[in-house]
Parts: sequence; structure tokens; C-alpha cells
Amino acid sequence: MEFSLSRDNFLRGALILTIAGIAVKIIGGGNRIFLSRLLGGEGIGLYQMAYPIYLLALNVSYAGIPVAISILVAERVALRDRLGVQRVFKLSLVLMVLTGIFFSGLLYLSAAWLIKYEIIKDPRAYLAIVALAPAIVFVTVLASFRGYFQGLQQMFPSGVSQVAEQFVRVFAMVGFAWILLPKGIEYAAAGATFGALPGALAGILVLGYFASKKPLDKILPFGEVSENKLPVPPKTIVILKRIFWLALPVSLASIMLPIGLLIDLYIVPKRLIEAGGYSVAEATELYGFLTGMAAPLINMATILTASLAASLVPAISEAFTLDKTDVIRHRISTAVRVSSLITIPAFVGLFFLSGPISKMLFNTWDAGPVIGAMSLGIFFLGLHQISTAVLQGLGRTSIPVIMMIIAALGKIALNWILTGYWGVVGASWASVADYAIAAILNIVFVYRFTGYGLDLEDVWRPGMASVAMGIILWPIYSLLFSQTGSNTIATFSSMLLGTVVFSIVILLNGGVRETELVRIPVLGARLAAILKKLRILR
Repeated sequence: MEFSLSRDNFLRGALILTIAGIAVKIIGGGNRIFLSRLLGGEGIGLYQMAYPIYLLALNVSYAGIPVAISILVAERVALRDRLGVQRVFKLSLVLMVLTGIFFSGLLYLSAAWLIKYEIIKDPRAYLAIVALAPAIVFVTVLASFRGYFQGLQQMFPSGVSQVAEQFVRVFAMVGFAWILLPKGIEYAAAGATFGALPGALAGILVLGYFASKKPLDKILPFGEVSENKLPVPPKTIVILKRIFWLALPVSLASIMLPIGLLIDLYIVPKRLIEAGGYSVAEATELYGFLTGMAAPLINMATILTASLAASLVPAISEAFTLDKTDVIRHRISTAVRVSSLITIPAFVGLFFLSGPISKMLFNTWDAGPVIGAMSLGIFFLGLHQISTAVLQGLGRTSIPVIMMIIAALGKIALNWILTGYWGVVGASWASVADYAIAAILNIVFVYRFTGYGLDLEDVWRPGMASVAMGIILWPIYSLLFSQTGSNTIATFSSMLLGTVVFSIVILLNGGVRETELVRIPVLGARLAAILKKLRILR
């Protein structure tokens, strides 16, 4: 008997993860604001000097395995292989514990070496690096559970665990930083990094609870067996080999993000000091603007695309296992269209209001130029997330990492040149180029393997609506600020009115269609009916 997961599961999963992602980003954004105000640019700079090292160790230890788990679990579910699902999860969990312990110890032992050989320019970051090491073990276990639930396309447990993890993490980070601040800025930064450990423990407890409810019983009841012709026989050695060959390139692709941060860590402060004439403290502060303020805003704007990517991997894998090419192309098209509707207006809005947003969130205007320059990266980062998920779901996990290596080589050259000429703003443009190169190259291969080509209509319609929104943003902000004297009121009101303008224009120019809107779970059909009655939806 052939089994296929429904299209609604894909969209519902994306919606659940989006809601969870919004909650996580709001909590994380609040945390960033509190930490920025508590630690200042210098303290955030120390925090960000430790964090790329942590991300590198973390991603090497686990990054590829959860994706591999979700792919293999989705394959087993599509083929009704209950035993295979169970074996994949148990073996991956053991593997994650062992790798987590290894890389936790490695990070702890390497901290002094990184300072000694000036890989980390500011020696005060040592404590922050050491404080992050224990969290790796628990985060790897947490990632294994999430891969399992995502492979089942059960996104609610993953969403709840993300919120719980972030909530506990934020309170722990701010609390430890506040307690340790009297001892010095380096101790406060270390306290902030240590907050990752209790957050991971909270996430594990939540997913452990959902696992005790036996969600697999609802999808594959007891007594069901798989067909004889399975692409991956449920044998331990075969599963381990498949996990390794799927996880290795995914892990390599995942570490490209922290490698990109390491590129910034090594080149940006160095070039600011040598070519820009800044002091070490000034360079650290500017580096904090780039990686601690601008980059998180870019990531916050791609919540939906990250959620779509997480849902796409098992959804594409399931359709590929069942040889449903039309379903694959449809799911890609849906994801790209939704991504454009979010990332393009987010880029335009952040570009025009970069200064006011910087002041509102971080209590400084100085990060505004950095945020504005980096805002274009929102669109390309979203497109890269979607295209990477598609290739991973197709089992072509090696391609994204190769494309990201090519993009990283370009970033090294551009970082060195542009930071020397334009300072930290030049570093922002180098990051945008990095996202763009990786995304475009991925799309080429998506077309090669699926026949899906990027429809320019999906880009220009949201683009026109975003331009209309952008035209009115600064005049409205200036007027409101002159009348109220409040940057926060003027910024929020401008963003709200801009959203209204975008929504009206995108509906009028056909950027959102009835057939697409009704597929949104829960509210889509009702909203489509209302808009159709108003004759603003085609």
C-alpha cells in the first residue's frame, strides 16, 4: 500500500514553525535589546566573538544529523516502515550524544589556543568561549529529537520546544549577565553565553514529554510492515552509513554560517584597525553593530523562510521517495512565492527605516547604516534557505555546501577590500554578496533536478508593492516624529501604515491569488471569501 502525506501537513507544519519562530525571535529580539543595553556595544562584541566559535563546534557536532534523520524518517514513513523509523531515531540519538561530548571537550580545550594565536583578537572573550562548551552536549541531543519529529511532519512538538528553549535561555542569559556584570564586562559576556545550557535542557524536557505520547503510533499503527523493495533496508550498518553520507555534506553546509562569522571575526576588526585607524575597543564596538545588531535583524526577517525550509525537507523527501515530480515542483513554487511576499517588503522596510529601528531597538543611531546596507540580504538569505532545503530533500546534500564554499571565497575577498574602503558598511555588503552568490547557484541546480525555474512574476509583483510602501515610509516617519517627538511611536506607526499599503497594492496587482490564499490552514478560506466579495482578489 502506498502512503503519501497530505499537502496540508506541509503548509500546517510551516505555519506552526512560523508561529513558533516568531515567538522565538520576539523573545530573542527582546533578549538582544536587554543585552545590548546591559553590556553595550563592547560587551556584545565579546559575546559575538565567542558565539561563532560555539556555532562552528555545534554545527560540526550535529548540524547534518537532524536533517538526515528527518529525510530518513520521512522515507520510512512514506514506505510504512515502522521498524526503520525506530532504528533511525535510536541510532542517531546515540551518535549525537557521543559527538556532543567530543566537541564540547574540544571547544573547552581550544579556547586558550584561540586567544594565544590571536584568532580571537580580544583576550577577554576567553571566558565566554569556555562558558559555552557544556551546552553542546545537550543541544545535540535536542537536535536529534527535533529531526525525528520533523521527519514525521509533526511540527508542533518542535515548535513548542523552540519556544521553551528560547524562553529559558533568555532569562538565564540576562540573569547571569546581570549578576556577573559587577565583576567586569568579560564575566558578564560569559554569563550571557552560559544561558544556552539551561535553555537546551528545557527543550529536551518538552520533546521528551511529546515522545512519551508515542506519535508514531498515530501515523503507523502496530502490525504494519514495510514492503520488500526498500531503498534503505532497516539494518543498523546501512542506516549508519546513510546517516553519515547524508549528514556529512549537510553538516559542512551548516558550518558555513559560523565560518562566515569567523571570516567577519578575523577580517573585519583587523581591517578596521589597520585600514580604518580604529582602536581595538572601537573596532570591537563596530563589529558588535555588524554581527550583534544588524545580522540578528536580517535573521529575524527570515523566520517564515526558515520554517518553510524545515517543512520542505521531509515534504520534498516524501514526494521524491514516491516519485511525484509534480508535487515537488508545486511545493517549491509555493515556498518561493510565500518567501518573496515576506522577504522583499521586509528588505525595503528595514532599508528605509534602518536608523529609527536601530535607535528603537538598540538605543543607538550608529548601527543604522550597517543595518540598511545589510537589509538586501534578507531576500537572498530566504531564497538560499528554500533552495537548500529542496536540494537536501532530493538527497543532493553535497551541492549546497559546494555553493556556499564558492560564496565564502568571494566573501573573503570582498570583506578584505570593502571593509578597507567603507569600513563596517563595506563588510555588510560583503555579507549580502555571500548570500546572493550561494542562493543563485542553488537555484540553478534546483532547476536542473526538478525542472522548476524561478518565476520572475513571483518577484516583481511583491517588488512593486514594496516600492509603493517604501515611498511613503520616510515621509510618514518624519511627519509623525515631528508631531510626537517619539522615535518609537513614529517607527511603529510608519511600519504599520507601510504594511497596510503593501497589502493593498499586492492584492490589487495580483501578487496573491485566491487559489493560493485558501491553502493557508484555518484562516485562508475565510479571508479569501471576504476579499473576493470586496472584488480585490482574483
